[in-house]
Amino acid sequence: MDDSEAKSLEQIRAFLAGSGPVQFAGQRREEVYGWVEKTLVRHQYASLNRTDKGLVRRYLARMTGLGRAQVTRLISGYRTTGRVKAVVYQREKFATRYTAADVDLLAYVDKAHQNLSGPATRRILEREHSEYGQAVYQRLASISVAHLYRLRNSTAYRKRNTSYQPTRPTPVSIGERRKPRPNGMPGYLRIDTVHQGDKDGRKGVYHINAVDEVTQWEIVAATPHISELWLFPVLEAMLGQFPFVIRGFHSDNGSEFINHNVAGLLGKLLIEQTKSRAQHTGDNGLVECKNGAIIRKHIGHGHIDAQHAQAMDEFHQRHLNPYVNFHRPCAVPKVIIAANGKRRRIYLRWATPFELFQETPHCESLLRAGVTLAKLEEFAQAQSDTEAALAMQRAKRRLMGRIVKLSA
Repeated sequence: MDDSEAKSLEQIRAFLAGSGPVQFAGQRREEVYGWVEKTLVRHQYASLNRTDKGLVRRYLARMTGLGRAQVTRLISGYRTTGRVKAVVYQREKFATRYTAADVDLLAYVDKAHQNLSGPATRRILEREHSEYGQAVYQRLASISVAHLYRLRNSTAYRKRNTSYQPTRPTPVSIGERRKPRPNGMPGYLRIDTVHQGDKDGRKGVYHINAVDEVTQWEIVAATPHISELWLFPVLEAMLGQFPFVIRGFHSDNGSEFINHNVAGLLGKLLIEQTKSRAQHTGDNGLVECKNGAIIRKHIGHGHIDAQHAQAMDEFHQRHLNPYVNFHRPCAVPKVIIAANGKRRRIYLRWATPFELFQETPHCESLLRAGVTLAKLEEFAQAQSDTEAALAMQRAKRRLMGRIVKLSA
């Protein structure tokens, strides 16, 4: 800025009145502040009276384009330090209370206790200092739970103690969490999976076991995987093997059954879907008993590679399922209620699932389209119970022989 012609207060007064020529040469902040400082020094601002100080203030504002408040701040700084310069910005910082050693100590405590919750860890830190006299815990003894979690999220802490949380279950609205209520009607299934184990990093075949609650009619299938892509067609085929209409589908909370594809299939067939309740281990007890009595008894516990799933599924469909439903008697429970209300099951009768279905009132009206009671009776009479068992055993030996040969 060139104000060489405004060297006196009279010239400044004339300039403000509009008669003083001024030439602008720059407007950078350093130039503006330097010019303000020279002007205040030239006119000896501190020794001026109030009227003249006001005149200089207006002159500074006119020349620099700064606001009244900003000019006042510049003049205040000049009166304090004798200089007009920009104030270096300093970010407000909180005082550091917990040191790097405290972070290391917190990581040490969390490792020892395997990462307890914040309140529990805070209580441990308090006890270490107050009850056990450990002076090194003095600062951490008064830490808040919120700040404890801040320290846990710091980079220094994670370098010393990295913990991993398992995937937390996400609540799924698919299926109603309750026990099925068949009211003596067939068609309410309990379903579960049985795995034939892993060997040398290779997955074994999965059996899918579905049991009707009333008649104990059982359909077993096999699949190499239990993902939605593989399980969906297997379930659709299994539902078609039951001779009667399916009304209910109950499983545990595994994602192989609790997913939108299965829910869509059941919804299309108007089948209600339920799932086991928490702290009710007996909700799916029937099918879990059948897992041991049928699948483990006849297939065993040994590893069967997933590549044999198709052959295993054909064996189930052609031999195991017909034998179990038409020729293998199962126990029929009778519930006895004592005077104190305690329920107890006794087993006085044994019958095949087909016999139990025949005893259902109006059983013919419960059959699927294309299935008749006469056809089922004809199939049951085609072989005796022992003949069907021997045929199933021969087919199983042939299957296991091929599996062993291919696995060798």
